[in-house]
Amino acid sequence: MSIATNKFVRLSYELYVGSEDERELMEQTTEDRPLEFIYGMGMMLPEFEKQLFGLSKGDKFDFVLTSEQAYGEREEDAVQELPKHIFHNEQGEFDSSIVFEGNTLPMYTPDGHTVQGSVLEVREDVVVMDFNHPLAGETLHFIGEIIEEHEATTEEIEQFFGTHNHEGGCSSGGCGGCCGCGE
Repeated sequence: MSIATNKFVRLSYELYVGSEDERELMEQTTEDRPLEFIYGMGMMLPEFEKQLFGLSKGDKFDFVLTSEQAYGEREEDAVQELPKHIFHNEQGEFDSSIVFEGNTLPMYTPDGHTVQGSVLEVREDVVVMDFNHPLAGETLHFIGEIIEEHEATTEEIEQFFGTHNHEGGCSSGGCGGCCGCGE
């Protein structure tokens, strides 16, 4: 057997960002806390999956994704100044317990979609937010090993799609790593 569509995949990896000269470890999963996903279900970056296609249990991998293959380049217009009053709590006060430099907040687009924004700066009348993906503009270098792969069971499919809303992508966060759900 090997990794293909509808296969449950469990793997460990190290994710480095930056160029060879100045790369840093950004994320690491282990055999005890692996990344788990179902191949071909839109849970991962397409280029990430492409690099794993055909691999089997015990196979090692080492590949690089350019920013274009991952999260694209940083976009300056994704940095926005938002009126400070939209961050008021129920009492009508600015909520500095959650709106502070470096914190990531869920925000809603005019059409009701949730997006994550990082607080860059809190000024007198505005909050400067960055809506770029945290890894936008970065070259991603993955080094790892396939721990397990098998045909996904009904229970595994329900586990992922019954409790997660995956839209693809790799980011730091729980559920094993790269799903982007932040759990």
